[in-house]
Amino acid sequence: MLISARNQISGAVVDIVRGATTSHVRIDLGGGVVMTSSVSTQSVDDLKLEPGSKVTAIIKASDVLIGVDC
Repeated sequence: MLISARNQISGAVVDIVRGATTSHVRIDLGGGVVMTSSVSTQSVDDLKLEPGSKVTAIIKASDVLIGVDC
C-alpha cells in the first residue's frame, strides 16, 4: 500500500461496534494503547474487518485541537 499520509500506525482490530450507518472499530496499537476509529459500516464490510484483522490506522488531519481542564 502506497499512501501520502505520514501518520500510519499498524495494529490489530480488537472490537467492532456496528451501527446502521457508522461503526466504531477499536484497534490495539500495542503497549496498552487502543485507538477507536469511526468508519462507515459499508467500509467495515468492504474491508472484511473482524477482530484479529491486521490493519493500518492512517491519520490525516488539518487541525489538532488541545483542551485543558480549567
